[in-house]
Amino acid sequence: MLQRIQTLYLIGAFICNGILSFIFPLWYDENGFPFFFQADLPISILFGFSALLSILTIFSYKKRPQQFVVSRLNIILNLILLLLFVLYAPKLSGDPQVSEKGIGLILPLLSIVFLALANFAIQKDEKLVKSSGRLRK
Repeated sequence: MLQRIQTLYLIGAFICNGILSFIFPLWYDENGFPFFFQADLPISILFGFSALLSILTIFSYKKRPQQFVVSRLNIILNLILLLLFVLYAPKLSGDPQVSEKGIGLILPLLSIVFLALANFAIQKDEKLVKSSGRLRK
């Protein structure tokens, strides 16, 4: 059932990691050139794998426990991505010539919010199915 609310949340996570990451730069270097995620291999692999996990989670709607676990794995992957941003992003000191942060740095954070909302909805569906199963017995 692709019309469930968690599908919309998972599509939001996919849009953050799969589409918006191509549009918004992660940061701007000292010359003012945008730095996109494709310039760094570990970051691009993590973005791609996170987008792939979001799509996989959407299409595993018949297996809610598996969907919940894959979504949690995706949250952990986005946390690792945030950690890499903290390590890789140029530091801002008091010098105005140092690079600026881009809006792309918050995309994994938005994805984590969407994935947490999807997990909440998946748990809610699982409780509903279990309670209706008890009523039938």
